[in-house]
Amino acid sequence: MAIKKIGELLVDKNLITPTQLKQAINEQKTSGKRLGEVVVDMNLVTEEQLLEVISERLKTPKVTLESIIIDPHIIQTVPVELARRYTLIPVFRIGNTLTVAMADPLNVIAVDELAYTTGCDIHRSIAPAPSIKKAIEHYYSVQDRLRSVIRTYDRASEPTESSRAMSADDDSNENQSPVVKLVNIILSKAVRDGASDIHFEPNEGLLRVRYRIHGKMREEVSPPKSLQAEVISSIKIAAEMDVSEKRVPQDGRFAVRVDDSTIDLRVSTLPTIHGEKIVIRILDPRNLNMGLEDLGLSGDTLNDWRKMIRRSDGLILISGPTSSGKTSTLYSTLQEINSIEKNIITVEDPVEYSLPMINQIQTNEKAGLTFANLLRSIVRQNPDIIMVGEIRDTDTARMAVGSALTGHLVFSTIHTNDSASSVTRLVDMGVAPYLVASALKGIMAQRLVQVNCPDCLEEYRPLESMIEFAGLSSNSIFRRSTGCTKCRLTRHRGMTGLFELLKVDGRIKEMIVNGDSDATIRDYGQTQGTRSLFDEGTLKLADGLITLEELLRSAAPETSRFGSSTTATYQAQNI
Repeated sequence: MAIKKIGELLVDKNLITPTQLKQAINEQKTSGKRLGEVVVDMNLVTEEQLLEVISERLKTPKVTLESIIIDPHIIQTVPVELARRYTLIPVFRIGNTLTVAMADPLNVIAVDELAYTTGCDIHRSIAPAPSIKKAIEHYYSVQDRLRSVIRTYDRASEPTESSRAMSADDDSNENQSPVVKLVNIILSKAVRDGASDIHFEPNEGLLRVRYRIHGKMREEVSPPKSLQAEVISSIKIAAEMDVSEKRVPQDGRFAVRVDDSTIDLRVSTLPTIHGEKIVIRILDPRNLNMGLEDLGLSGDTLNDWRKMIRRSDGLILISGPTSSGKTSTLYSTLQEINSIEKNIITVEDPVEYSLPMINQIQTNEKAGLTFANLLRSIVRQNPDIIMVGEIRDTDTARMAVGSALTGHLVFSTIHTNDSASSVTRLVDMGVAPYLVASALKGIMAQRLVQVNCPDCLEEYRPLESMIEFAGLSSNSIFRRSTGCTKCRLTRHRGMTGLFELLKVDGRIKEMIVNGDSDATIRDYGQTQGTRSLFDEGTLKLADGLITLEELLRSAAPETSRFGSSTTATYQAQNI
């Protein structure tokens, strides 16, 4: 039985009429295109309908590239020139069989060239041409640029002042060196992938580049050691740093254009034994439009926080380690209470985002503009609300408390493990307990956790030792994501916060003045409705938002709830 041609199959499936097929064949003879391209160009069928027919005709599976994360080592098996010429991309390899997604699986020349180039048996699959082209740009962009830089790299060349004008949208600028173009590709890809930081890490034989996405590090590209000096110098020039100084840490910033948006980048250098390490913090203003509900605040905690931040005076603190989302909470809070009637002034190091109708000040220790010195001047500006980026020393702590006691509402952050320990931290900084008690109105501790993808949730059973350590019932239901198209097989869909809000009432003020311990204040707060970070997490756990492993990673239960031996056993097993 003869195998039917594509046009005949389209007619058999009533996708086109015989008359339309004849018209398409006549157009094909004129244009020289394949029949499939012609019927799509004539709007007789959609590309998806054509792929269905081709897949059936060749018994070739369809591939949804958006749902696949391709191993970089697999990508390297096929040269980018070949991928672009034939609109194809390698997907995975099993033994000596390489599966390739192709826009035109009927192209036997492409298959033969692939087999010759890779030395593999080629297994064809089919995917839409736009999806393949997008995947090629996604997976090959950095590697392709890196190979181009290596080919054109001149060891005698030095970065010029033109390196200053970086624009990730325009890497075709003829005034830019190949290395600057490579850096622009790395920056733009990080922004599009939703990275919060980019790490350029010198190693003995290469310059490792890693992105931090949703709190986890992911390696992206490894330029050779020979490019290290020029890559680092290009970034330092753009950030207006001293290129000749490599012995001490430096800080700087610059901006790039990505997808018609201006993205601010905060740059930090650190000397290591293999050269300067650079970390670039990505400050995307598109992430700024977050309400308090978007942060993960909900229910009674959200209501209590909204009441607290509308006070006319007092000190309100947000506590937590680095990268726990404190700055996002501060900015969202300020936007919640911002209005034309309020004079709001902030002191930040650095100013991460520009907020409308808010007077923002950048600290500059070399010029004497420290948190404490600026606060002395700010109070003479008749502010209603003051935001201090961080309380990190005695002078700043005393000035913040003093400002709160003179009729101002003061927000700030502090590095402590939970809300109750923030009280002890202020006292340890040298602020008199009675002043802390008078000024402090509330403290909110927080952590960030990864959210399960809601489209691929399933029930699962964690290790019994984890359930026991968490103090949860053995009958509890646990959920995790398995990976799907919507989450690109990452199993996560963004991040959310865990919050512990401690309201400072009269009894807690007495405890502060009396010098009671953190544990005493914490226990009392819980009797008044304060949920610990762990207890807050169990609510999200019950809703299937997070896994038990993610909860324990971010907020382990208080040891007082369990015997110390249980905690020791858990930590020893490193679960």
